[in-house]
Amino acid sequence: MGIRRREFIALVGGMAAAGPLGARAQNMPALTIGYLSSKDEKSEAGIIAGVRKGLAEMGLVEGRNLSIVYCWSAGDYRRLPELAADLVARKADVIVASGLPAALAAKAASSTIPIVFRLAIDPVAFGLAQSFDRPGGNLTGVTMLFDPLTPKKLQLLHELMPGVSIALLVNPNNPNAASHKEHAEMAALALGLRLSVLTAGTSDEIDRTFAMARQNGIGAFLIGDDPMFDVESRRLVAAAATHRIPTMYYVSDFVLIGGLFSYGPSFAEMAMQVGKYVGRILKGAKPTDLPIQQPTKFELVINAGTAKALGIIVPPTLLAGADQVIE
Repeated sequence: MGIRRREFIALVGGMAAAGPLGARAQNMPALTIGYLSSKDEKSEAGIIAGVRKGLAEMGLVEGRNLSIVYCWSAGDYRRLPELAADLVARKADVIVASGLPAALAAKAASSTIPIVFRLAIDPVAFGLAQSFDRPGGNLTGVTMLFDPLTPKKLQLLHELMPGVSIALLVNPNNPNAASHKEHAEMAALALGLRLSVLTAGTSDEIDRTFAMARQNGIGAFLIGDDPMFDVESRRLVAAAATHRIPTMYYVSDFVLIGGLFSYGPSFAEMAMQVGKYVGRILKGAKPTDLPIQQPTKFELVINAGTAKALGIIVPPTLLAGADQVIE
């Protein structure tokens, strides 16, 4: 018995679907994460590794049952709205937003796609959440809350370099700059320290700012967290070395490449939590039901070799309290 034309077309279509193209389609990851970063791929490598580890604990592996579309602004925050709009157009199932500028751009781009952010500042203060326990809306994530650590950082910096004038370096292009300035000024006043606030919004301005600080008698720098500073980490560390200004950073990555010392949370711990939250959302959880997470571990890391090169004797109390000393 012959087959009708419609049945023949259906049969051929079914055979094609079962062939190489069909098999490839069946093996394609069904879920898509949009990764929107205020930084670049190199400076975000450790964070990405942590996110992937968190995803793996939820049974999600990139290239197997999950695809990730990466969008990097490389410290140029003007690009973020367009990059966020592209992820929305791609119908990402979840958007991961790394850094405050990226989180604000993602929020502006979509009120429906779940967004998991990784921040260093109060998300409630910037309208990204209603509260830590019940974020509300389509955003949740982790925050390292660097501002409350400012008094501790200034105290450590004063212990290392007593009696010197300290400058806080911020990126004026980042909305967190005003908050950093306010917290640092209040902390300096309480500790009786001399503090000035300097800015660097581009990589070239980093060198000029350090040179100007040296000329004006600045004795130490405290670096405010910023994705552009992460991208330009080697330039920051080199400027501090060139102008011989003791500098404290907000994460140990700077110290590992020659920076003097840092105090801050474990980025790896927070990155893993981002991956776990993404996994939970992809498995059906709602962002509003996932409380915003905060770090539980903080690290003091000192580069003894850099201290020696700067002619600084690190007090024994600082060395004893360090989580890691790099010789």
